Amino acid sequence: MRALRSRKAVFATGLAGFLGIAVAGCAGNSPHPQASMIVMPSTATSIAVGASPGGSSAAAVPSAPSAPRSGTAGCPTSGATAVSSAGALSSALSSATPGEVITLAPGVYAGDFVASRSGTASAPITLCGTRDAVLQGDSVSSGYTFYLDHASWWRVEGFTVAGGQKGIMTDGADHNLLYGLYVHGTGNEAIHLRSFSSDNTVTDNVIRDTGLTKQFYGEGIYVGSAHENWCTYTNCQPDRSDDNVLSGNNIADTAAENIDIKEGTTGGKIVGNQFNGTGMVESAATGWINVKGNDWTIQGNTGTDSVKNGYQVHQVYPGWGIGNVFIGNTARVNGPGYGIYVQNKRLQTVVACNNVVTAAASGFSTVACSTA
Repeated sequence: MRALRSRKAVFATGLAGFLGIAVAGCAGNSPHPQASMIVMPSTATSIAVGASPGGSSAAAVPSAPSAPRSGTAGCPTSGATAVSSAGALSSALSSATPGEVITLAPGVYAGDFVASRSGTASAPITLCGTRDAVLQGDSVSSGYTFYLDHASWWRVEGFTVAGGQKGIMTDGADHNLLYGLYVHGTGNEAIHLRSFSSDNTVTDNVIRDTGLTKQFYGEGIYVGSAHENWCTYTNCQPDRSDDNVLSGNNIADTAAENIDIKEGTTGGKIVGNQFNGTGMVESAATGWINVKGNDWTIQGNTGTDSVKNGYQVHQVYPGWGIGNVFIGNTARVNGPGYGIYVQNKRLQTVVACNNVVTAAASGFSTVACSTA
């Protein structure tokens, strides 16, 4: 197991990163703008608990963008392999080479699609399209609508992924970018990074309507595997799907957590996301995110409405759930729990005092906040 970083070092690094994001946002060039003012209480008990500012209710669940994404840097209009049918897409994926760009014409691509060839750091493979290019999975009871099967160095950008037991699945897939996608209507999770899938970036995606078959497995984004499944997927070893970045995503209407981080994972970042607990089922989740891995940084996120808590840390397997850091998050809980729930102090969780919590009936956090 990797040596855990000291709590002070983690906090200092995370706070510097948060301040950097805030400054970039003020300059108008950040894709994840932060609030214009950060509340810095001296203790956890000084955080406001009760009604939302101004007495307003939580914001409604934002709808998914209806206009197709266009003009993105990764989806050129010339020099690409253009496809317009499910058969052509399957063929293009099976023969893809480093540096190739595959563009999707508007339309519905029915089926489950697999990519098993890799790009390189200098020549990634790109699959892109607009919102009205829709990969439609065969069934919500089985299959993966888009599957990166030990395929690394891909840019997957802009289009819609619908249906499937899982919308997007990765196994043994590293250094991939999942960007600007609309993923919805899945039987279980929308996006799952599994089986030693590391150093991936999942950013600026819209996720809705998960858990149509099994609510308990209806997470928006799911990283790693539960320890009960390590012998199934990772040769009985912890599923070290490490150093993944989940940023700028807009997640709502998930039956289970908006994001679930499993034991066995280390060193990831959850930054600048928008969470909404509307649609969450109490038997499947108790907060927007549940962190059970080590050394994750949770920074600059905003959550609204929860069936219980906002952000959570649990230990479900010995040696995991340790050393996680929460900095500059906003939690408009409108629920009976805590803004930030930590199972116990032994988990060495750092909760910065610049997290902002409102309408959490149980209070700010189960642990005292830290300024250093």
